[in-house]
Amino acid sequence: MSGPLYIPVLPARPHAAGAFRRLWPDVQAAIRPLWNLPPLPGAAPETLTTVVGKYVDPVSAVSRHGGWIDAPFVEDAQSAALAEALSVYCMLGRLRPVTGPERAEAQQVAAVETARRCLRGLGVRVRVTREWDARRGEDVRGLLARTGPGVPVDLLLDMGAVLDDRPDAGKEALRALDALMPLAVWRNAALLGGAFPRATADMLEEGSCEGSRAEWRMWHEVLAVGRAYAPLLHYGDYGVQPPSALAQAPAPGKKGGPPWGVLRYTTDSSYLLFKVLARGPDRIDVNRRTARRIIQLPEFRGAGAGQGEKWLSDCANGPLSTSEGVGGPTEWLRAGNLQHMTYVVRSLPGG
Repeated sequence: MSGPLYIPVLPARPHAAGAFRRLWPDVQAAIRPLWNLPPLPGAAPETLTTVVGKYVDPVSAVSRHGGWIDAPFVEDAQSAALAEALSVYCMLGRLRPVTGPERAEAQQVAAVETARRCLRGLGVRVRVTREWDARRGEDVRGLLARTGPGVPVDLLLDMGAVLDDRPDAGKEALRALDALMPLAVWRNAALLGGAFPRATADMLEEGSCEGSRAEWRMWHEVLAVGRAYAPLLHYGDYGVQPPSALAQAPAPGKKGGPPWGVLRYTTDSSYLLFKVLARGPDRIDVNRRTARRIIQLPEFRGAGAGQGEKWLSDCANGPLSTSEGVGGPTEWLRAGNLQHMTYVVRSLPGG
């Protein structure tokens, strides 16, 4: 298979950009992220260049191998100005614009024009939240016709939150792929979906919980059918946050938050979540003890497996006399992403 091994769907946020920057070079080289801008409610078109730069500058700086940049929550009034702001990163950097069949016409036109100008191609993101709708295939056909020849196109089939309540996700993915793959000579085709479950206080009442890797199962179900296009497919997921996290609008000046957080660890078949403390007199002891629980798991791959495992080992073995290395929400997300992305690349053929 040519192209990337792994396409994570990541928020254009500091913790995700920081995690990607810290990946080992060979792991980073196997990954092409699909970066997502958050909603920018009420942002005036004349301010979008500055606002967009705040989010895209860090991810553009770590995207020397390429990737995609998407604004799935753009407001209609922002489409033209946002497309112009993003086009700079596509022209001068290595990011590719993204559109989709359900997007407003103005956004589609702007994305296609950017793709023509930057000569790096266009990402076509097709969402399937439940069952495949054949009309969506016709919408994609129309979008491709407007794109015209000469623009390389990448299929990003996004199955969203693939959880245990979607046992037929593999079948729906096959229906979608059977309809979409013949529509173009896709430069890349990716099957995206699923992530860690959303952590809640109730879930973590006992201190930890476990979720299944339903999207990993979906991926293998699709490959097992043996379609001719299967060797061309790339794997993707939403990393260590649920898909709904992408839709969280920035909250300037927000302080506080829950008194607890989560350490995450990906195994062959499960997502493991462990409760840690964000504040309080027991924070250091609880957090180091929790990290020790993880490094003592039979599935723990050792501090040398990656930067995520190294952080967990350092946290577990640090002194109780100082809080250095026990982290906070940003560090916990970053460590989880480091461990997860490294493990996924190592799990895929060629990784």
